[in-house]
Amino acid sequence: MNTEAQSNTAVVLLDDIETVTRRALQAHGAAETVAAQVAHAVRVAEANGNRICGLYYLESYCRQLQSGRVDGRAEPVVTHDKAGAVRVDARFGFAQSAFAAGFDTAVAATRANGTCGYAVEHSHTCTSLGYFTEQFAKAGLIAIGATNSTARVAPPGGSRPLLGTNPIAMAVPAPSSEVAFQFDFSTSAVALGKITMAAAAGTAIPTGWAVDENGNDTTDPEAALRGSLVSAGGYKGYGMGLMVEVLAAALTGTLASVDVPPLKAPEGPPHDLGQFYLLIDPRSFSGDAFWESLSRLADRVDEQPGARLPGAAKSPADSVEVDSGLWSTVVELSETL
Repeated sequence: MNTEAQSNTAVVLLDDIETVTRRALQAHGAAETVAAQVAHAVRVAEANGNRICGLYYLESYCRQLQSGRVDGRAEPVVTHDKAGAVRVDARFGFAQSAFAAGFDTAVAATRANGTCGYAVEHSHTCTSLGYFTEQFAKAGLIAIGATNSTARVAPPGGSRPLLGTNPIAMAVPAPSSEVAFQFDFSTSAVALGKITMAAAAGTAIPTGWAVDENGNDTTDPEAALRGSLVSAGGYKGYGMGLMVEVLAAALTGTLASVDVPPLKAPEGPPHDLGQFYLLIDPRSFSGDAFWESLSRLADRVDEQPGARLPGAAKSPADSVEVDSGLWSTVVELSETL
C-alpha cells in the first residue's frame, strides 16, 4: 500500500482505496460482487474529489451490514413488462448492485424505443447520483437522474424539513463513448455533509445555507442541524426538489423524504429509497445532427478562456489525499474478520 504522510492527510492510491474498501465490505458481510460494485463507486467519488460520497460513508456501510439495515447479499429483481419501462427491486440491498442488474436491459430498451424510464426501487442510498448517469452517457445515452433522502430542507417560508437534499444529475454522451459533459447537484443550497463536516470541525457556515428551528438564518452548523437546510435559488430550487421527490419516491413506490430514517445511523429500518432515470437515445431523434450541434456548443464554450463544459476535461489521477484518521479507520475495517 503506497501512502505518504502529509500533515493530517495521507496520499493513497486509488487502487488501494478500491481494494481496501472492497475488503472492508466483505469483512462485514457483503457478497464479493456487491462489495466490488460499491468499492468502485467509492473509488470514483474519491477520484472526483467528492469526499462526502466516498470513504466518508464506508464505516456506516459496514455497521449497517452488521445490523442488517442493508442486505449485502440481496439479489435484485429486474422487471421489463412495458417497452419503455425497466424496474429493478433492490430488495433493500445496495443501489450500486441493483443499478448494475438492470443496466443492460435499460440501455437496450432505450435504443429500441428512443426513450426509457429506469427505476431502482427499495435500495440503500446511492450516494453519488452522477456515478450512475455517467455510465449511461458512456453507453451513448442522455441520462437525467433523481433521488431523495432524509428530510432536511424546509420549504421557503417554513421551518420544518420537508424534502431531502434531493439531487438531480444529468449526463450527455460524446461520440467517442465518453462523456461530453455532466453535472450532479443537490437541490438544497448545500449538501448536508458540508454542514456535518463544519459541525465536526467547529467552524461557521455561510449565511444562506440553513435556518434554525425558528426559521431564522444561521451560521451555526449545530443550529442548522437542529433546523433545516434551504433550497438552492429559493422557490426555483424548491420546485426542482419537489419534482425530484415525485420522480424518486412516487414513481418508484419508495419512501418520501419525510419518512426516510437517518441514513448513517448504524441500526434501524432499511433506507428504502428510489432512483429514477429518464434515458434518451439522441440518435433516435436528430441523428448525426445531434453530434454536430453538441460539437458547436463545445467549441463556443472553448472560445472563452477559463470556461468549460461542466464535468468536462477531468484530469485523471492515480492517487488522492485522504484524511489520515479516516484512512486508519478504513484500514481497520478491512482487517475485521
